[in-house]
Amino acid sequence: MQSRRDAVKTLAALVAAGLFPRTAAAGAASWPAASIDRIGLQLYTVRRAMAADMPGTLAAVAKLGYREVEFAGYFGRTGSETRRLLDDLGLTAPSTHLGLDDVRLRFDATAEMAHSVGITYLTVASLDMRTIRSLDDWKAVADTFNEAGRRAKGAGLRFAYHNHVVEFAPVDGRVPMDILIAGTDPSLVTFEMDIYWAVKAGFDPRTFFARFPGRFEMVHVKDATPAPELQMTNVGSGIIDWKGIFAQHARAGIAHYFVEHDNPTDPMDSIRKSANYLTALRF
Repeated sequence: MQSRRDAVKTLAALVAAGLFPRTAAAGAASWPAASIDRIGLQLYTVRRAMAADMPGTLAAVAKLGYREVEFAGYFGRTGSETRRLLDDLGLTAPSTHLGLDDVRLRFDATAEMAHSVGITYLTVASLDMRTIRSLDDWKAVADTFNEAGRRAKGAGLRFAYHNHVVEFAPVDGRVPMDILIAGTDPSLVTFEMDIYWAVKAGFDPRTFFARFPGRFEMVHVKDATPAPELQMTNVGSGIIDWKGIFAQHARAGIAHYFVEHDNPTDPMDSIRKSANYLTALRF
């Protein structure tokens, strides 16, 4: 298929030759804005409500317009019970947050639960930083990710990793996030870029999208207040350039967008405002 750049060049040549009206060329050269078809929510945001009333909380989340959720625990529910709740509400759960040992040491049970719920991504939420100090330690983590990814792939699942700030703190002049991405096989390991933590660390996510295209199949969507505080805030009420970042969705490989706020004053009000902003966003 002809690329957008080639199409624009072709239209320009036709206009110059008098073979295509300028007004028509302007309209043909414009492309419809993209939007998020299925807005997701990381359920850690509403964890207290989930613990108190999981069915009611999921119903409220669906009513606010969310169509995907990412689990952070199942609150005593079985896989079949959880799947039935999702199906009844028109929700899907592409991902769940886990510890690395859930994948390394308890893989069979983890995979069985994922299959039962309909989950694709086994996403490690964070690492035990007490054991990671050097570049060699980070390289060893990348090797571990490849091993976990190979096992997940064999079970029809996908292994993913979610970042915080620490992955961007240089070690001997190298950025650990670079080591993790470059040191892992794209067919085995993908990444869930937490946009807020990348910005908090002083990085523009788009630089990683450009250097590692296709490696970020999921993103966490949470905003930041102005510097120097850079505190977490509702999506659309902070300083992060969501339009510019999401315009790179194809290059990054983004397929799932999960709203998250670690400690909102009013979780339901927070996720409502974030959903409203993202529903209206075009990029």
